[in-house]
Amino acid sequence: DGQTREHALLAYTLGVKQLIVAVNKMDTTKWSEDRFNEIVKEVSNFIKKVGFNPKTVPFVPISGFNGDNMIDVSSN
Repeated sequence: DGQTREHALLAYTLGVKQLIVAVNKMDTTKWSEDRFNEIVKEVSNFIKKVGFNPKTVPFVPISGFNGDNMIDVSSN
């Protein structure tokens, strides 16, 4: 949580114009759409305060451990 906020602030400060948010460990929630939407809402609120437009930021559910949605689209 804190690291995500720090990275978003640092990216904006360094002039990054485009952002993609990878929501990791979705496999541990059994790919819960409700949990994903909670995270999208929370992160969107923060990145808006930093200066990004959350409507232009794609959020991608992933599982780094299993490789889901990392390179190829997953059925999850």
